[in-house]
Amino acid sequence: MAHDTTHGEHSGAKKRIWQVFIILSILTIVEVVLGIFKPEFLVDTDLVSISLLNWIFIILTIIKAYYIVWAFMHMEHEAASLRRVVVWTGVFLICYLIAILLIEGSYIQEVYETEYITWDF
Repeated sequence: MAHDTTHGEHSGAKKRIWQVFIILSILTIVEVVLGIFKPEFLVDTDLVSISLLNWIFIILTIIKAYYIVWAFMHMEHEAASLRRVVVWTGVFLICYLIAILLIEGSYIQEVYETEYITWDF
């Protein structure tokens, strides 16, 4: 009898692993296809000084990171408060880092374009 229960748990775990694999694969395939073909309307359209294509890459990467934490760190089985603390803290830190990179990167680009410093590297 115990063997039957274990078999049921293993088949559920295998199904869950395949589900996670398929979802992450689809997101990765979308990123790769967009990276190869680079649609002009996504490359030429800017939103907050970054092309829409780059925003799509950033958003898909955050979604994949969230899903990896959710599935492989077993956050789906934890208490709601612990899930929020772990997952949302990471999401907010990633968004903060992106904002800092965008602000500082645009400042450095502006300095190189308008000041006396040259692009000699």
